[in-house]
Amino acid sequence: MNDLRAIDRIDTGPRFTEDDAVRLNRMFRGQDTREMLRNLIEDNVAGELATVSSFGAESAVLLHLISEVAPDLPVLFLETGKHFPETLAYRDALVAQLGLKNLINLYPCLAELEMRDESGLRWSYDPDGCCEIRKVKPLARALAGYDATLTGRKAFQSSTRSNLPRFEIDTSDEQGRLKINPLIDWTAGDIEAYFETYELPRHPLVAQGYPSIGCSPCTSKVAPGEDPRSGRWKGWDKTECGIHQPGENDGDLPPGYEPFL
Repeated sequence: MNDLRAIDRIDTGPRFTEDDAVRLNRMFRGQDTREMLRNLIEDNVAGELATVSSFGAESAVLLHLISEVAPDLPVLFLETGKHFPETLAYRDALVAQLGLKNLINLYPCLAELEMRDESGLRWSYDPDGCCEIRKVKPLARALAGYDATLTGRKAFQSSTRSNLPRFEIDTSDEQGRLKINPLIDWTAGDIEAYFETYELPRHPLVAQGYPSIGCSPCTSKVAPGEDPRSGRWKGWDKTECGIHQPGENDGDLPPGYEPFL
């Protein structure tokens, strides 16, 4: 895998380009996910790497794979202040069981919350704005120090994810951060089989009809046969929180404000 190190940055230009993403997709085509992760991490192909996890319905699969290869890899969790209590308990239990050593909780800016969501009800009339404050901006600030991120996205989850590649360029980052989707070609059956094989704990809300779990005010139960993500922002023309989409904000705080950590 040493030839991949040619991607290392030696100037002040973008860290990765679309050509790099195309080349990586070709190099890792057909490679087993565990092997791909091991080569990616051990050969330092992606530079400073972290994973972003929601600790949702299927998060245990990627986190288990990471724990086998690099248990000290940074695991970024957006602590929005709106999660189900079950999600927070599941996060703590999963981290302990898998031996993950570097959980990093990301919080929204307290001053910005007081200025733009003092009532805590922005989700009810402006879910995009709520996600921006509680997810998009905190993550953008945190990711400034990383060259690449792993995500748990899978093609079967929704039509908006059906054609995603394993490697892509993060369009929200002008410096060319790499976004890696190790499970993009896994099926629902693959996920289920992995849970059973490794006896991974389930998120407690899955059994209650929540196949996709986000913040509690914007997550609903899903009927059998429906798109797994159809319970997210039900009733709104919205399918993603924004952290996987290009946006206008760059994660800057209001002048003079510091993030609440």
